[in-house]
Amino acid sequence: MMNDKNVEVMEVHFYEKPGCINNTKQKVLLKDKGYKVIAYNLLEEPWTTTVLAKYLSTRPFAEWFNVSAPRIKSGEINPANFGEEEALQAMIDDPYLIKRPLIRVGQNYGCGFDSVLAKELMKEEIDRALLSCPKSKTQNSCDDEIK
Repeated sequence: MMNDKNVEVMEVHFYEKPGCINNTKQKVLLKDKGYKVIAYNLLEEPWTTTVLAKYLSTRPFAEWFNVSAPRIKSGEINPANFGEEEALQAMIDDPYLIKRPLIRVGQNYGCGFDSVLAKELMKEEIDRALLSCPKSKTQNSCDDEIK
């Protein structure tokens, strides 16, 4: 029988927007599953197109964007007008545009808490309420409060 001290806890690198209600709940769920969650501020990370693409390319291009981002909600930016390279650069310039959280476990990458990687980590159905901003319909989103 293996001693609990010898069991390695899987590290989940979690890129969030600090203060995001759902990112906070998502981290708690991962910790409750026994993972070691290492949180990073997605907005301050020195992204490159190559690194960011590893996370985003795990889902269809149309799902790369945070639809609660102020510039998308205001109509200033229409994600449909971007190609992939333009989108990556726009997200580096304005990380609020990035669908979150970004998750990495070893060399596995995911974008959003509904990503294949997040679903594998949770090993169960994810509450749909944790997949979009709870403030977006009734009040300004957390993104709006920061900008």
